[in-house]
Amino acid sequence: MNDSMNGSKSANRRSLIKNRANRRSFIKKGLTVAGATSAAAFAKDREEDSGRLKNGDAAILRFLAAAEIIESDLWIQYNELGGVQDTEVPGGSGSKAYTDALKNLDGDMDQYIHDNTEDEISHFTFINAYLASKGADTVNLDRFRVLQGSRATGAESIGRLTNLMQLTVDTSWYTRYRSRAENPDLDPDFAFPQAIPGLATGQHPAIPRTDDDLSPQDHIQAIANTAGFHFGFIEQGGTSLYPSLAQHVSNLEVLRILLSIGPTETAHFQTWHDKAGNAVNDPLAPLTDPNDPTLVFPNLNISPGGEDFQTNLIMPEPCPFLSRKFPACSIIRPTATQGAAMGALQALTHDGLFRGQSKEFFELLRDLAEDADEAKREG
Repeated sequence: MNDSMNGSKSANRRSLIKNRANRRSFIKKGLTVAGATSAAAFAKDREEDSGRLKNGDAAILRFLAAAEIIESDLWIQYNELGGVQDTEVPGGSGSKAYTDALKNLDGDMDQYIHDNTEDEISHFTFINAYLASKGADTVNLDRFRVLQGSRATGAESIGRLTNLMQLTVDTSWYTRYRSRAENPDLDPDFAFPQAIPGLATGQHPAIPRTDDDLSPQDHIQAIANTAGFHFGFIEQGGTSLYPSLAQHVSNLEVLRILLSIGPTETAHFQTWHDKAGNAVNDPLAPLTDPNDPTLVFPNLNISPGGEDFQTNLIMPEPCPFLSRKFPACSIIRPTATQGAAMGALQALTHDGLFRGQSKEFFELLRDLAEDADEAKREG
């Protein structure tokens, strides 16, 4: 796609992007058009002009496709080293030391990682296929697969979209779902406590960078524990994103897509919520990464202790919802809609997933998020 295609935008579309004109050239480099073989054909068959999908619905689906592509990229890296390698999720040959460390969180971690990976691949593949069936732009981020992945034995030597070796993991999701008093939708400035404060600062690997990371044992275990908390961080984002964006959808079939995919993200989240609590079970010997003494994984039942850190509370505790005049309710949180897509993008960025990516990559994702957040439900 190229800048000559700008003329195909409708008047409404042009007014929405007037203040972002300098960035729109980037979005075209990350999108493909179903059935268009030339600029002329593209101009005649834009979804904004055809009526097959409303602008907002197409924008929401495109952002979700991009998010699922990004999720697939990171989960594929986890699966190559710590999951089940088979024809369903090809690539990689596994790392026994890393896989064994993950299994200390749960004996079935490799299968869970595999299944989560397959799910995310199916999500973006379906959403793109649906967009294509409506003559709409689809999302392709392949040109941004430029990041160096793990060099450890078992990983594929290919370019990546995401960086799993310099993460700053926000673990406040752990206490947010246990809080009975606060809801981020009602208390946006409340700072939920971090489960693992050391992960929320610095830059930490969640996969072995090279075979040197496979020992000593406490170091590779700290890497596996980092992954365990990162799994929960990633999937709680999708858990909130789908219901937030669903409130802006106009078409019932598009709504059905969001309401059908979203709960699978919640299923993933609850699984990882449970496993993260198994990072350390010995109250007398919290795990400290010997390569980074600031990274400590305590037995959360003992330190800090209390209900907000109790490791077997994996279901959302009731909390205030909509207004404190109503009784507390067990809910997904947050689900407020303003800026949901941009909020998700900012969270992934702060996580360190995109360290090393290009300016064009960030511009593209920002455009997709802004378009999704501008969507208004019609009818």
